[in-house]
Amino acid sequence: MPRSKEIQEQMRTKVIEIYQSGKGYKAISKALGLQRTTVRAIIHKWQKHGTVVNLPRSGRPTKITPRAQRQLIREATKDPRTTSKELQASLASIKVSVHDSTVRKRLGKNGLHGRFPRRKPLLSKKNIKARLNFAKKHLNDCQDFWENTLWTDETKVELFGRRVSRYIWRKSNTAFQKKNIIPTVKYGGGSVMVWGCFAASGPGRLAVIDGTMNSTVYQKILKENVRPSVRQLKLKRSWVLQQDNDPKHTSKSTSEWLKKNKMKTLEWPSQSPDLNPTEMLWHDLKKVVHARKPSNKAELQQFCKDEWANIPPERCKRLVASYRKRLIAVIAAKGGPTSY
Repeated sequence: MPRSKEIQEQMRTKVIEIYQSGKGYKAISKALGLQRTTVRAIIHKWQKHGTVVNLPRSGRPTKITPRAQRQLIREATKDPRTTSKELQASLASIKVSVHDSTVRKRLGKNGLHGRFPRRKPLLSKKNIKARLNFAKKHLNDCQDFWENTLWTDETKVELFGRRVSRYIWRKSNTAFQKKNIIPTVKYGGGSVMVWGCFAASGPGRLAVIDGTMNSTVYQKILKENVRPSVRQLKLKRSWVLQQDNDPKHTSKSTSEWLKKNKMKTLEWPSQSPDLNPTEMLWHDLKKVVHARKPSNKAELQQFCKDEWANIPPERCKRLVASYRKRLIAVIAAKGGPTSY
């Protein structure tokens, strides 16, 4: 043991001896020429471990003090979008110099992990109130009501797959190898807009939307697809049409058309795709269509029609059977975003 460590250990032992003789921190500090905080730390260590010898450590002492850790957690919790670099700079302001990877590790140990944020519609106070009212109003509706609802929606299906951020594993200098890139084409490379409907008994019709979707086009889609789907799915005479509050769905001409054609609609809270189970079927559809790797728009359209028709009726039945859970989730979130 080096000489300096021997002296330090002897000094700590002396502190304990004087302490056991009945002296206080102030007297020990004055007698040995030590800081009072040092005396207190030595005595606390002795009381906790029964020794003043340096105990074996698992590794290098952490640079992040308890105070710095509290600041880290406080700032990351207050603003989840704060980057590790910004948190690193914040610690530097209190003279704690660490690498940004250390910041990430310490947050991880405290249950805060870096993740891609989930994308959810922006909800105004009006939206939140409407969502909560809808959920409370329909919470105790009988299952027969939901089973005789024709759920509808539109979506865009991209030719080259979903536009999502993804990680890949690759070696250095291989970024532009074919297997390590996602192909893109100017102006998107092609996509199709589709309208679809389903009920608890299975998928209804799927229509490909040509050109720009407006009220006239929308009414044409309803005219050609709604009643044939109602008959195909064997809905009761009391069936209800669900649609979101897109302007072309709620325009004056569309409202008049629906009234003229005696189609009863379900009142709907805006910004609420999580309340429409059709979103789950769109996810299923895109997954199987992209797995078939369509090479042009004609194939993309055909694959969409084929795979929509192939959706198992059991899948539709389960989505509708569990609809009450969505309403409960909205109520639990007080009208805010849910996990659906």
